[in-house]
Amino acid sequence: MPDAPPPACQPCRMTTAAAPVDSAAHLDHLIAGILPDITAIRHDLHMHPEIAFAENRTSAIIQRELTALGIAFKSGLARGTGVVAHLPATDAAGAQRPTIGLRADIDALPITELTGLSYASKNPGFMHACGHDGHTAMLLGAARVLSAIPRPRPVTLVFQPAEEGGGGGQLLCNEGLMRGEIIGGPISAMFGLHGWPELPVGTIGTRAGPLLAATDEVHIIIHGTQSHAAYPQYANDTVLCLCHCITALQQIVSRNVGPLESAVLSMCILKAGTARNVLPSMAEAVGTLRTLDAKVRELATARITAICEGTAAAFGCRAEVCIECGYPVTYNNPQLTEKWFAAMESTFGSANITRLANPVMGGEDFSYYAREAPSVFFCLGVRPPGQLRYPTLHQPEFDFNDAALPVGIKAMVTAATSLSLSA
Repeated sequence: MPDAPPPACQPCRMTTAAAPVDSAAHLDHLIAGILPDITAIRHDLHMHPEIAFAENRTSAIIQRELTALGIAFKSGLARGTGVVAHLPATDAAGAQRPTIGLRADIDALPITELTGLSYASKNPGFMHACGHDGHTAMLLGAARVLSAIPRPRPVTLVFQPAEEGGGGGQLLCNEGLMRGEIIGGPISAMFGLHGWPELPVGTIGTRAGPLLAATDEVHIIIHGTQSHAAYPQYANDTVLCLCHCITALQQIVSRNVGPLESAVLSMCILKAGTARNVLPSMAEAVGTLRTLDAKVRELATARITAICEGTAAAFGCRAEVCIECGYPVTYNNPQLTEKWFAAMESTFGSANITRLANPVMGGEDFSYYAREAPSVFFCLGVRPPGQLRYPTLHQPEFDFNDAALPVGIKAMVTAATSLSLSA
């Protein structure tokens, strides 16, 4: 029998009536009151990781918490596990203002955990190696706070499945999330965050424009002629051909993409052969292309195909190239980003806000929301103070830092209540 979820957190720790937040200290007090419960939820989610589109227990916990708070929501979204909730504004004037969206991803990864924590994964081969347990817990914490304070505008809370390659964000957009067809009104601005091991806990940061890269999958199959390994003269060697293709592909970044532009091409999976003494008739490679600019993306895609086909022909082989478009560039609206910086500096102090100098070549399906409305995706520091290195994302030793939970909750509440969406 699977472990039962922990008992529902009791919202009586803070009043559910809308009491004014008259200072940052008051907001800190509200967050401190719920922090033990939110930490417990985070640990429980960490112990029971679920991968894309299988986040059934996680979805049930989210629904349980929203029900306890009396927040209206729709479930069963994005192939079954997505949940979208809506909090209306607390006054008539606020009801006329644009709706802000807050998003958390809820899925885990197929990685075996090596943290040794008391709350380590109980699902062998799976773990929250990207901190989505923290993201989910923080959005539930923000829901608690927002349900207990005046809301100057409507807020939609998005608990999204399948960020890790499943494109849950795209599915929710296709279901009409941003147009307000799921619940609430149209979302005029979307905010999301990600735990960031490179930043110290207590700090947050982002940048205007491209923040994360477009992510495309590259699949190359070389077809040739099989023979006994002792008689290579009878073969068109697919392994040798594929090796030359991979080497030649490196010229795309070094010689085709401009030196002031960005691209990454990494071939990560190689498959060939069934026996040590047989030159196989087929060899294949799978990798990823990361770009920040549409023209560079188009150029790199064309060059991958041309290089592989030309190299294969030189070896008497044939190349089959498939490039599957992945997530778009995660783009932060410049005007909204500046408003985000102003609000966060007012709340946290400028010393705790970082303007990231460069984009990162990782990818995020938050990008689909950003294509439909002005959006800001930001980084939440999780590295402990004084610690130069911290296990990074997708490593088996990674764990979301509980000390970052109140910072993330506060940042979400600030985004929902303190930014002006007027021109």
